Amino acid sequence: MAISTAPAPRRRRGARATVAVFAASAVAAAAAVLAPGSARAATSVGDGPWHTSGGQIVDAAGNPVRMTGINWFGMETANYSPHGLWTRNYKDMLDQVKALGYNTLRLPYSNQLFDAASKPVSIDYAKNPDLQGLDGLGVMDKVIGYAGQIGLKVFLDQHRPDSGTQSPLWYTSAYPESRWISDWVMLAKHYKGNNTVVGADLHNEPNATATWGSGDTATDWRLAAEKGGNAILAANPDWLIIVEGNECYGPGGTSDKYTAGTSCTWWGGNLQGAATAPVRLNVPNKLVYSAHEYATSVFHQSWFDDPAFPANLPAIWDKNWGYLKKQGTAPVLVGEFGSTLTSTLDQQWLAKLMDYMGKGTGGFDFTYWSLNPDSGDTGGILKDDWTTVDTLKQGFLQPYLLPVTGGGTGTTPPTTAPPTPPAAGSCHITWTPNGSWRATSGPTSPSRTPGPHRSRPGSWCGTSPRTRR
Repeated sequence: MAISTAPAPRRRRGARATVAVFAASAVAAAAAVLAPGSARAATSVGDGPWHTSGGQIVDAAGNPVRMTGINWFGMETANYSPHGLWTRNYKDMLDQVKALGYNTLRLPYSNQLFDAASKPVSIDYAKNPDLQGLDGLGVMDKVIGYAGQIGLKVFLDQHRPDSGTQSPLWYTSAYPESRWISDWVMLAKHYKGNNTVVGADLHNEPNATATWGSGDTATDWRLAAEKGGNAILAANPDWLIIVEGNECYGPGGTSDKYTAGTSCTWWGGNLQGAATAPVRLNVPNKLVYSAHEYATSVFHQSWFDDPAFPANLPAIWDKNWGYLKKQGTAPVLVGEFGSTLTSTLDQQWLAKLMDYMGKGTGGFDFTYWSLNPDSGDTGGILKDDWTTVDTLKQGFLQPYLLPVTGGGTGTTPPTTAPPTPPAAGSCHITWTPNGSWRATSGPTSPSRTPGPHRSRPGSWCGTSPRTRR
């Protein structure tokens, strides 16, 4: 496999919002919302605390289950709330997630969310009256409570330490490792006994200086994952511990891409080191590895130019992360993958990836990036009005969606065959003096603080390396 010579990072969050009304049919609700600390009897497939068996996630009774879900971001940004609540009700949005056939929600947050000074903003309280006056954790409780009521599972994702930018490591000087652990322990205790929340994605997309198996406690993500994961399990032994890869893996666990023999891929997408330096947890059968995977609309990796494309992709995925599930070491969650799908190349990539992850409960777990339309270089399942579904994207995913209870497909019928992709247009993205990407193709909601983006300039539309969100 060709070695990437530049990071392949991703996504800025634009600042577009259009008022719309969602009138889709709701999913029948359970008798009561699962509040923090509440429990539901394990009476059906998918219930109870989840654990692992070889490369498979199973429920409390040992039945195989599979996450086929979606990301809903915003709580990790300076909004301190899921995006889109300036134009829609959060229950309506979760009803739509369920109606589209997704069974799991990946819910990002930042450690800054839990600071006393961090107040949720950009929420239309006329549409979301029960969120009025709540802090970030209170909003999270409401989202998780209703998700559980309608049958969705949730796992939490420490997406970044502060709300301003992505961090290559799990800590910063302002939010040290001790804070990273204490917040995770707080959440583990807060949701203990609530079977809606199935796990913890310890840190989003370790990259750059993050090593694997180097033995350096300042950079060795594998050692940090063990430390953080074991602290969580001591507080709440029911949770799955989800550990992403890093970016580059080389001799001795190095992440230096210029060292001979180093192999690089997407941020969070390199799990080669787990073959010889696996994550060791004190509670057995709780480890899930996770990788992120993207297309040319995010960054043009060298393997997209291989004459064998897309037939060359499965071998790359096997090498970087797929081997862990195929060999029965642990389940593998593809925690983020997405694309604008405006190019034939990207559509070929997604079709191949979905086929690789497979159908049925035995396939790879996944959560698509994203529900939100304001992920600038991927867009979302929802279009810019935050209501209309992108049928091209949903059409690729639909045959692979499973309810938590297993068997069958999603609750909506398959869409028609994807149309011929439109020609790629202008990205309408500008680099602002304050160090962020901003969408300029639509109106900015006056009540919304635009989400922060990663802080390295570059050009978009697949022409150069760039940073994410």
